[in-house]
Amino acid sequence: MARRPNSKLDQYSEKQLEEALYLKRYAERKNRLTRLKDEGRVVDVPVGQNDGKPGLVITSAQRAIGSEDESADVDAATTGRWGNLFNRSLLFVEIAAAIGFIWIVYSLVGSLRQLNSEITQAQQDAIANAPVIATPTLSPVIDLVLLPSGHQPPVEGQPIIYEEAGSIPSHLLPLVDAYVPPPIPTAAPEQPRQIQITKIAVNAPIFAGHEEEQLKKGVGHSIGTALVGDVGNMVLSAHNDIYGEIFRNLDQLESGDEIVVSSGRANYTYVVNNIEVVLPTAVEVMAPTDHASLTLISCYPYLIDNKRIIVKADLKETDEDQS
Repeated sequence: MARRPNSKLDQYSEKQLEEALYLKRYAERKNRLTRLKDEGRVVDVPVGQNDGKPGLVITSAQRAIGSEDESADVDAATTGRWGNLFNRSLLFVEIAAAIGFIWIVYSLVGSLRQLNSEITQAQQDAIANAPVIATPTLSPVIDLVLLPSGHQPPVEGQPIIYEEAGSIPSHLLPLVDAYVPPPIPTAAPEQPRQIQITKIAVNAPIFAGHEEEQLKKGVGHSIGTALVGDVGNMVLSAHNDIYGEIFRNLDQLESGDEIVVSSGRANYTYVVNNIEVVLPTAVEVMAPTDHASLTLISCYPYLIDNKRIIVKADLKETDEDQS
């Protein structure tokens, strides 16, 4: 393949090009020596008339070539400096954006923790201020078709939606629509008032009923189920990802763990014997028992809430009971 002619270079002889190349290299060395001199690392050394090269005659053409090359070097250096400044600016913007994103996430997490902390404090205040009133009344039987505490996963900035319609079998929808919550009975001496589960840091008040209003304030005691310490199945429910996330960590319990339920007059200890995950329609877990037992109910899994986690426990026998 024939070499493409270069009109700029072909007008000079080989000798002239060599001398121009030398001039360019010499200029680079001279700049480097000047920089070293400014830094105090070299001293001036006198040189001859033709810049130290005997017999060298620098023509105007050579100087023109050298000047053009030097100008190109200066332009490249200038472009490089601006390019570095632009790249550094982009890096600064990226770092600032990353810090801003981390700050937003941290703020959202902090807001959620603050909200749950305030709700927990309100629940503790309810425990401290709960009156002890004793006038037992009969409670209606359970007629539920869905287990309590059901709701859709929470979405920030939107109201809580209870019981996703798609999770309710069509043949049960008429019963769900017709369900009327039973009236709240007058407080009895052995009505459960507080629950403590040391292993998962639960300490919350208990309110009669398991509807929305009760579960906003703490743990709900299903009306019609056993009172604390009595023979029968005492059913307690709470949310796992809203209103304090009281029952969030029920899945961390194991057989043998203890749950303490207080009536305000006495504490009763229940021992876990079974944990299972069921469909929302498995209301048989609330059925009465022939001994003093406890059932805890909450939505599951966390932030999905399409099933229920069930914790079963029996009242712990004391030495007095055994005698």
